[in-house]
Amino acid sequence: MTTTPTTPTSPAAPAAPAFAAAKYIKEIGRGVNGARALPREDAQALFDAMLAGRVADIELGAVLMAYRIKGEAPHELAGMLDAAHAHCLPLAGPADRVVVSIPSYNGARKQPNLVPLLALLLAREGIPVLVHGSRQFNGRVTSISLFEALGIAPCSSVAQAESQLRSKDGQPGPLAVLPIDVLSPALARMLDRRMQIGLRNSAHTVVKMLQPVGAHGPAEALRLYSYTHPEYRETLTDYFSHEPANVLLARGTEGEVVADARRNSRIDWLHDGHQRTLVDPTSGSIVDVPELPPGNDVDQTAAWIRLVLDGKAPVPAPIATQIDAIRDCLQQGTRVAWASPV
Repeated sequence: MTTTPTTPTSPAAPAAPAFAAAKYIKEIGRGVNGARALPREDAQALFDAMLAGRVADIELGAVLMAYRIKGEAPHELAGMLDAAHAHCLPLAGPADRVVVSIPSYNGARKQPNLVPLLALLLAREGIPVLVHGSRQFNGRVTSISLFEALGIAPCSSVAQAESQLRSKDGQPGPLAVLPIDVLSPALARMLDRRMQIGLRNSAHTVVKMLQPVGAHGPAEALRLYSYTHPEYRETLTDYFSHEPANVLLARGTEGEVVADARRNSRIDWLHDGHQRTLVDPTSGSIVDVPELPPGNDVDQTAAWIRLVLDGKAPVPAPIATQIDAIRDCLQQGTRVAWASPV
């Protein structure tokens, strides 16, 4: 009797050990009045395990719902952001220029999405711009879909994004559009949990706070961040005042960081533990409201953006003011000796 020889196989890589989340759920899952915030180190460990796929589904769902009810304390968000950065692929920025980092995860619900206009206006001035975001979101018009309509394909790798950020002579300038599923597959998977649960989770907050460039320090990128409700501005101001930051904070448009083209907005620069108000309008309304494309249609919005870029339609005044504020930050903060607040 003959036997068929078998081909030796390499041993499978050991699976990551399961993470016991019950003790953390016991703290954060006691409801609005009874829940307690985790220490920063515990929030980091828990979120790291969630991103690594080490938390069982039933425990993961419990954690996501607990934070949805309780909300994240500022120091918990800081720990989660530390974990998120560890799950981003390394992305080197230009050695001689600070990158403007634009998160784009909400998309347009009713108004035209003008994030691509902001990014392209900055890039044609030679300012490196990184737009990171979701390809699709809840039926809304995402920035990535608009970039594609404008003939700008999203990067398929971090290396491609690095190359485009270093460009000085190309068109449309030093601009990289990087989907979150390329930058951080782990964060992308966590964002996709919304499809199962039906609600946003902590990852939707943390991903907008990312500083994905280099060693994630304030000297490497100017982050744009927005708020919808005025009271949230105070929370964000407090948070970024206690963390190493180089953040331009303003009221955005439907959750996106681009200024609302129809009204003036306060713009604050938070850096090195300090706050400086760059724009403090006396009135929210503007005299000459621009003729924007109706609704959020991709083709109409893209066509209107082309008109503005070609000089055939004016740049909306609030967006021009936002660009001036970004220039101001870059000129004053370029390669300064950033220090963490005491």
